[in-house]
Amino acid sequence: MKTEKIKEKYNHYGLTPEDVFKHQHYIIITRSGIDKIQAIEKIEIDYEVIKCEKDFCVVKAHAKKDKSDTSNYKMEVSIQTFGSALKGGFKDGNCNTWYVMEMAEKRAMSRAVLKLTGFYELGVFGEDEAEDFKKSNN
Repeated sequence: MKTEKIKEKYNHYGLTPEDVFKHQHYIIITRSGIDKIQAIEKIEIDYEVIKCEKDFCVVKAHAKKDKSDTSNYKMEVSIQTFGSALKGGFKDGNCNTWYVMEMAEKRAMSRAVLKLTGFYELGVFGEDEAEDFKKSNN
């Protein structure tokens, strides 16, 4: 059942093998896949910087999209979620680059898009969410 739902979403959003890969434990959608989903769903995202320091950043994403029900009544669906980045290695951080603000924003964006479209509940994550989710590491 879960696999069928993931396949439906994969086809609905026109994802290609370059947009998705299997991690040791999860299915991961790349940045290009996230961008495709966001464009198709016309998801609008506003960001709020919660904290930003030299080696640490937290960003809150406020995301929304229109959703039509069976009677064609349009309503807005929205979500708030966070992305963070802490510069450091595997034991003392979650980001191995100096641009922590951008990483926090990308993580917040990935989570918002995947949560609004139902991917998150199926155990699908964004490539930007963790360093070990990067395609080159798998």
